[in-house]
Amino acid sequence: MTEEIVNRVAQSKLITFDLEEYYPEGIRLHLDITDWLHEGMVLREKEFRKYVDQHRWENYQGAFVAISCSTDAIVPAWAYMLVSTRLQPFARQVVAGSLQDLETSLFQVILDRIDFSQFEGKPVIIKGCSNKPVPLSAYLKAAFELRKVAASIMYGEACSSVPLFKLK
Repeated sequence: MTEEIVNRVAQSKLITFDLEEYYPEGIRLHLDITDWLHEGMVLREKEFRKYVDQHRWENYQGAFVAISCSTDAIVPAWAYMLVSTRLQPFARQVVAGSLQDLETSLFQVILDRIDFSQFEGKPVIIKGCSNKPVPLSAYLKAAFELRKVAASIMYGEACSSVPLFKLK
């Protein structure tokens, strides 16, 4: 007599929270303003504004953009703000920093918009494997928010997960 194989994972009430599903599609671009500085180190306003005026901003249409300076130059805030104002008609979002900072910012906005009350009193697993660059900060934020409402939180895959929290 053979026993029927039962998929206990499929039958469980476990809810999978997959951050990859929230990943905003779109081009990510990094704009390094180092070349717009005198010798890559000194911001000369007139020269900087000339570079800004001559730059092809339409190349950022629909993109998520990270602005930074790859040298140790001291760049005043207004310079980044000026670049941001030129990007505004074209870019979807702009941040100061690296592409990693950009991903962190994107997920912060996305996770702030999620109504986590839908997970009230439920066992949740935060899916661990991702094919997209989901930043660590997004996993932290998801766990933090879920801790407020979920009955339990695990990380990984349903077949092999790490328990993080269980309501007593």
